[in-house]
Amino acid sequence: MRTMWWPCLVLALLSGLETSGFPRSPLRLLGKRSLPEGVVDGIEVYSTKISCKVTSRFAHNVVTTRAVNRADTAKEVSFDVELPKTAFITNFTLTIDGVTYPGNVKEKEVAQKQYEKAVSQGKTAGLVKASGRKLEKFTVSVNVAAGSKVTFELTYEELLKRNKGKYEMYLKVQPKQLVRHFEIDAHIFEPQGISMLDAEASFITNDLLGSALTKSFSGKKGHVSFKPSLDQQRSCPTCTDSLLNGDFTIVYDVNRESPGNVQIVNGYFVHFFAPQGLPVVPKNIVFVIDVSGSMSGRKIQQTREALLKILDDMKEDDYLNFILFSTDVTTWKDHLVQATPANLEEAKTFVKNIHDQSMTNINDGLLKGIEMLNKAREDHTVPERSTSIIIMLTDGDANTGESRPEKIQENVRNAIGGKFPLYNLGFGNNLNYNFLETLALENHGLARRIYEDSDANLQLQGFYEEVANPLLTNVEVEYPENAILDLTRNSYPHFYDGSEIVVAGRLVDRNMDNFKADVKGHGALNDLTFTEEVDMEEMDAALKEQGYIFGDYIERLWAYLTIEQLLEKRKNAKGDEKENITAEALDLSLKYHFVTPLTSMVVTKPEDNEDQTSIADKPGEEAIAETTTMSFLTTQQSSQSPYYYVDGDPHFIIQVPGKNDSICFNIDEKPGTVLRLIQDPVTGITVTGQIIGDKRSNASSRTGKTYFGKLGITNAWMDFRVEVTTEKIILGTGAELSTFSWLDTVTVTQTGLSVTINRKKNMVVSFGDGISFVIILHQVWKKHPVHQDFLGFYVVDNHRMSAQTHGLLGQFFQPFDFKVFGIRPGSDPTKPDATMVVKNHRLTVTRGSQKDYRKDASVGTKVICWFVHNNGEGLIDGVHTDYIVPSLF
Repeated sequence: MRTMWWPCLVLALLSGLETSGFPRSPLRLLGKRSLPEGVVDGIEVYSTKISCKVTSRFAHNVVTTRAVNRADTAKEVSFDVELPKTAFITNFTLTIDGVTYPGNVKEKEVAQKQYEKAVSQGKTAGLVKASGRKLEKFTVSVNVAAGSKVTFELTYEELLKRNKGKYEMYLKVQPKQLVRHFEIDAHIFEPQGISMLDAEASFITNDLLGSALTKSFSGKKGHVSFKPSLDQQRSCPTCTDSLLNGDFTIVYDVNRESPGNVQIVNGYFVHFFAPQGLPVVPKNIVFVIDVSGSMSGRKIQQTREALLKILDDMKEDDYLNFILFSTDVTTWKDHLVQATPANLEEAKTFVKNIHDQSMTNINDGLLKGIEMLNKAREDHTVPERSTSIIIMLTDGDANTGESRPEKIQENVRNAIGGKFPLYNLGFGNNLNYNFLETLALENHGLARRIYEDSDANLQLQGFYEEVANPLLTNVEVEYPENAILDLTRNSYPHFYDGSEIVVAGRLVDRNMDNFKADVKGHGALNDLTFTEEVDMEEMDAALKEQGYIFGDYIERLWAYLTIEQLLEKRKNAKGDEKENITAEALDLSLKYHFVTPLTSMVVTKPEDNEDQTSIADKPGEEAIAETTTMSFLTTQQSSQSPYYYVDGDPHFIIQVPGKNDSICFNIDEKPGTVLRLIQDPVTGITVTGQIIGDKRSNASSRTGKTYFGKLGITNAWMDFRVEVTTEKIILGTGAELSTFSWLDTVTVTQTGLSVTINRKKNMVVSFGDGISFVIILHQVWKKHPVHQDFLGFYVVDNHRMSAQTHGLLGQFFQPFDFKVFGIRPGSDPTKPDATMVVKNHRLTVTRGSQKDYRKDASVGTKVICWFVHNNGEGLIDGVHTDYIVPSLF
């Protein structure tokens, strides 16, 4: 019996999104709730504490949950925590009856070998998925004996980034049951002094919140405590379920008596820079808007609403224009115009008449906008001390004009020439976000996903507000020559009001007496230099107060920031440069025990008297944000669990439930033939595969080796389909289709569906909990005279498919029996023959072996099986030609 428990949390920085922008999809609790108070299905979670310690914006967070199994049988307990995607897990421990099992951070490839070994033995992987727009969920489960106690403790760290004039810690509270001791305890230490501190909860009235919540700040220290009693947790006075289900936010900012602040501890320094009171630099802004057919309906309406609100916020010193692109490019004006009241009214009329059209010509739309900004600067038609910005909004991939991503990147990079930033907003999930992000990063900007939701217009406005008020341009942070090592990024094209520049590094001389930092930038009226001087003795005295938080925080902050920036830089690096960046980021990740895209945390824990290895794995930077982000391996099934797959010539392999043996057969058909592998009328899922031959094959001949070169998976009830070839993957619902290549690492999710592509290796298609397929990509030498790339198809979970499932593989999902006897020498001395009785047929079968390529697509793992001859005749229902269909879909 499995008890799923959702304890709490999320401590997250909101980057330009209001808290109302986060979805509130409730997590579900499996199991009955009719048991005594505080006990769900025999498990009592008697303590949950979220301890948040923030020192100089660097947050160190520990989530501790304690539970006891009050049932008289063993129970499986799951610990789920949501944490920010910007955070790095640093530790996880599991304590059972006083024995602690720690986590160790290892290089991803080393950890992956352990993972693959477990998977090859038939053990299952549980995915830790994204939750909302900024969050990822960490999950681990363990069997707990009757009467035993278990403690889960997860630690993670992150640097809080200032946005719109505040730091915000977002905690998502969802224990889903009454907890005897529930507490959120946040301590904040800021050497600059705290100027404001507030906290609120969306799930509780102010009257109840007031007695459970305490908040205070004085000088450099702030404290927030939320400690509801059992009665305060109840959804009603006589209820036994919890009302703790929503958002808990802590907001604060620091004193800014000077523009900057430098802190030095143990030879490491951090420099915060956020000047106030400067006049806003006028901006020249071009909005490049996708108006292709896919933007129709609510998307184009929300875009119009957002642009109208943005026009209300434009300043008269600003200059602007609109570029619309579909198949062709349309401009509002031939040149940039000043944001005068009259021009803004005319612009609003233009925006109100924006409507969707046909294709998506990203290249020409961007180049037109860039040309317009360059010409305005060259012709001196915009203020000399102004700054240029281009913002593009699109919901799809380029499909007309120049559509090659690499060529678009080259064209845009050459046209901008480093003169101004490009910001890309990706609307929805049906687009190549990696391309948008790379394009933006190459041009000193950033990419942001706009979620298809009721608040999409607010998301668009929120992003504009972040960049609406540049106070400085061409910002350079300088330190004494030959005095600093390992400096993080110290050059920024813009400083925006309400944000903060953070630079960290290491001192060459830890015993230096004083420290000087200069920040230079171009302001609206003149060039500015801000100087910060630090007396080391005064610094030491001032920072002694922070000891009660956690030590060496600046060194860890420096490591966090360095790794974050290296991973960002790695996205656009190539060749030796990329290898060197990777090596540096990996070394730091291992040294400081951070789970990053280059490392994994391995936890060995007890399970049925055997060691159980689990892997917490943060996503590579190529993965789409807000999708699957970590995986955690749990060995819940024995190696005897049934499996079904087709791979190779094509070889169908059936591991029969309840038997420690396998059956295999071939289907010999000519290239181009499409076979129905699975069809379930209840779930609506169908899987088909098209046969290809080798390079010498004749399309009308059945001789020679054949393989699967295309696979099609459909879910009729979701109107979803995915077509997989050896070159690309096309997936989507209805007419909304996205195309990916096997060079992508990406995950696409929607309710009841997850598709993950692992670069040049495999892809996983899952329909909820209980239906999961893996497709293996087999690649051969491109110039091989005979062989060509092909696909393998594996069913790794089918327990939610109905008894009506059929197809060449699907018919075997239901139990069946067979007997083998009369083993005797065969025509090949190494492969004996035997007699098999199956489905009332008496067959001659041959002992042989095939390969399972889930672990390694090039080598494979040997699988011993009984081979049924003549296209599976006597084993499959009917004859193999019954399974031939006209096309993939």
